[in-house]
This record gives sequence, structure tokens and C-alpha cells, in this order.
Amino acid sequence: MDLSKLKGKIRVKKPKRLGRGVGSGKGKTAGRGHKGAGQRKGKTLPYAGFRGGNLAYFRRIPKRGFNSPNKKEYQIVNLVDIEKKLKDNKEIDSKVLKNADLIKDEKKPVKILGVVKDKFSLKAVFKADKYSARAKELIEKVGGEAKVLK
Repeated sequence: MDLSKLKGKIRVKKPKRLGRGVGSGKGKTAGRGHKGAGQRKGKTLPYAGFRGGNLAYFRRIPKRGFNSPNKKEYQIVNLVDIEKKLKDNKEIDSKVLKNADLIKDEKKPVKILGVVKDKFSLKAVFKADKYSARAKELIEKVGGEAKVLK
């Protein structure tokens, strides 16, 4: 592409000139207002949400509950979905589930749930971090094996 062959005008907006007289629209205080920290050069506010010394909004609202730093978040996979996508597999682990797009990250822990509408018939060796009681029961009922990873 050649820049000389471009058609139409390219508009470059010039910055507003501040403090250049009352007629410019941004004269006198140059859009900074009267007095206070905002009008001074080099102003910095203590933190986001600072309200001029008043109690900040995020400090006013009540805090509830507790978020554990050691909480484990499992990627949930249903036996129905595994049976649909992985009928011919004899060993099912996080790599196989990732390749079948059933989980997003193979490094995060996986939990297998046993929500089945019809009969479950996939006889395979499952390797996951956690199983629901129903999932473990269904896998072993068919003759499969549910191994728990550590």
C-alpha cells in the first residue's frame, strides 16, 4: 500500500491550548478549577477512591464473609460428556480431557461428577483429583476404575 494513493482527509485533532486567555474557553484557571490540590502542579492523590479526606466508598461498605487463600477450585467434568466425546479411550486423565476440550487447563485439579440421564457404559481407567460419590459408584458398577491423583 502506498500512502500517496490514500483518498480522503485524515483529521488530526490538535490539543486544546490551556491558559491562553478568557476567549479560548480554557483561560485563567486552564480547566483546573479554583484552589485545592487539583489546581496545584504535581498533585498526587493518596489512593484510588480518595474523597478529599472523607472516608472512601470502598471503606464505607460492609465487608462480609471470608475468602480462603488455600481454596482449591476444581474443573468440573460430567460423565455424560466424557462418554459422548471419549467412547474409544481406555484411560482418561487430564491430558485426554484437555484434548477433547472438556477442561481448560490440564494443570488445575479435575472433579468428575456422575450426573447421568441414561445408562453409563464407558469401561475405562479414570485418573482425576476428585470424584462425586455417584460418579465413583457408576464407574465401578460398569467395571471401570476411579483412581485419585495426589
